[in-house]
Amino acid sequence: MMKLVVLTGAGISAESGLKTFRDADGLWEGYNVYDVATPEAWEKDPELVQQFYNERRKQVLDAQPNRAHQLLADLEKDFDVEIITQNIDDLHERAGTAKVTHLHGVITKSQSDLRSDLTYPIKGSEIKMGELCELGSQLRPHVVWFGEAVPMIEVAARICKQADIFVLIGTSLAVYPAAGLIDFVPSVVDKYIIDPRIPDVKRYKNVINIEKNAVEGVAELKAILSNAR
Repeated sequence: MMKLVVLTGAGISAESGLKTFRDADGLWEGYNVYDVATPEAWEKDPELVQQFYNERRKQVLDAQPNRAHQLLADLEKDFDVEIITQNIDDLHERAGTAKVTHLHGVITKSQSDLRSDLTYPIKGSEIKMGELCELGSQLRPHVVWFGEAVPMIEVAARICKQADIFVLIGTSLAVYPAAGLIDFVPSVVDKYIIDPRIPDVKRYKNVINIEKNAVEGVAELKAILSNAR
């Protein structure tokens, strides 16, 4: 099977009712992101950060995969699909995709405050203050905050190098290091860009723009790939 590598951003989750990470005013659900999504914010007010992510987690658990998530999962019948996502929800997994790499963690897990690789499933929707990891430190959301390393970026880069087809969905290519992953895709590979506002990809070769939202765009992509087989 040909390897189909898909990089997804907030645009695909937005169609399931999840707000994008930062609105135009720089706020996320009314909060300044630097007050709830940095190690400094956690050190200053861990209760606020924990509450913020508990609320976001409830939203994720209430959301459902949309048609774009489902169509990507369906493509596994004909392609070796690997999804790399910037999103912290688990909607790709719930849609049935087998291979998903989360660049920025996944909100449905907790992690040790001391070691990001010590992760745990969350019972229900909340991490409570006083819940500790096996090392005795407070559990926090399994989410990569501003100022933290992105531990899965090298894995994602290796996946991109192996792509026979590359697809970018619902991301402005503004957040690094994730935005740099397209540079690892071989230049000869077709690169499909699905977004109502196509980011600046003029310097890349073999780009096919699908100027639509995720649901409509992935449906068009599937039709194109089916006709090409």
